Amino acid sequence: MFDRRISLITLGVADVARATAFYEGLGWARSPASTPEITFIGLKGVVLALFGRAALAADAGLAEEGAAPPAFAGVTLAHNLASEAEVDAAFAFAVARGARAVKPPQRAVWGGYSGTLADPDGHLWELAFNPMAPLDVDGHMTLPG
Repeated sequence: MFDRRISLITLGVADVARATAFYEGLGWARSPASTPEITFIGLKGVVLALFGRAALAADAGLAEEGAAPPAFAGVTLAHNLASEAEVDAAFAFAVARGARAVKPPQRAVWGGYSGTLADPDGHLWELAFNPMAPLDVDGHMTLPG
């Protein structure tokens, strides 16, 4: 059986220390289980790991196809918030700490409100308010039905 959950998301980064400093700047705490080669950050219900891009490719049995990450890797991580104002505040907070604004927060065609940021390695983060999928008391996204 393949359980419906994600336990760990690992981002391949150019410099683990730099990436760690960025996420710590957002107020996310580095786990004591971290080493200089990999950082673990406990989030609500999932762990975020920061691991060297070449080492991550090698661990998966793949050759890294170039030194620079692609312009778009086909993945966006999302951080949902409870209101448009929270999206604006979180977006400004992340940009002030080194995130690159990709798309400023704005009304979305799907009926919500969102903006897109990139971390120092180009990993995309969508900050969104989705009125059709509100957050529960623990801040987890709920789906209708």
